[in-house]
Amino acid sequence: MKLTIVGCSGSFPGPTSPASCYLVTANDGERDWRILLDLGNGSLGALQRYMDLRDIDAVLLSHLHPDHCMDLCGLHVAVHWDPAGWNRDRITVWGPADTADRMATAYGLELDPGMHEDFEFNAWTAGRPVTIGPFTVTPYPARHPADEAYALRVEARGVAADGSATLRTLAYSGDTDSCQGLIDSARDADVFLCEAAFHEGRDDAIEGVHLTGLRAGEAASQAGARRLLLTHLPVWNDANLSVQEARRAYAGDLAVAVAGVSYEVGSAFTAPLAAAPGPAAPAAGR
Repeated sequence: MKLTIVGCSGSFPGPTSPASCYLVTANDGERDWRILLDLGNGSLGALQRYMDLRDIDAVLLSHLHPDHCMDLCGLHVAVHWDPAGWNRDRITVWGPADTADRMATAYGLELDPGMHEDFEFNAWTAGRPVTIGPFTVTPYPARHPADEAYALRVEARGVAADGSATLRTLAYSGDTDSCQGLIDSARDADVFLCEAAFHEGRDDAIEGVHLTGLRAGEAASQAGARRLLLTHLPVWNDANLSVQEARRAYAGDLAVAVAGVSYEVGSAFTAPLAAAPGPAAPAAGR
């Protein structure tokens, strides 16, 4: 399973990254499957550096704040108005129950048909896994000021070079403050992609919105996650400070997500697979 950081800027796009969007790829023995964790504002353009939009197998939305879902409107245009015709099935979308209506309203469409001609909308049920090709995705309730917010556990089964079965696990926090669902989603994960939008001492008075680096580290430690990748840092955050905070509670492999970098889930962060050309935000290792 491969994770590509399409966008990781917290709360709004930054100068070197779109808002939240993560491309996850796995092979079922016959073909590569590609799912997107969130599709925040600014991410649709960057996504096309890594794949053809026609190859999207599913879009999985953690919640309905614009920095996690708004470029679904742009994807609707790409599907609906392609002069050559889309010539593919509707794109599968999983998200909160209100996703279809919220997206139609955002684009100024009538709710019927809204975007149903282009997307097959499905609603998460907390704790109930869904299967998409080689992926099993389970949503866990998160703690964030949205009608529904979820952390997502993504598991992919495969076959190693020696023929043995493998299971890789990626946990994605979405947006959340500390909660049990976050820990459950990341239990023994190979990679825990976890937001750290707040700083200790600066945002202490704000409850139930975001994690600090320290709280992300605490969650990773409690869950037994093997590697922690901090993400969703707003442009005003100091990435090095976020790492220092996380290191106070977490002793495992630790880094900061950078747009354009890919990681093989289950492999160390010390050797990223690829990086897109151009400027990148600072990253921090161990």
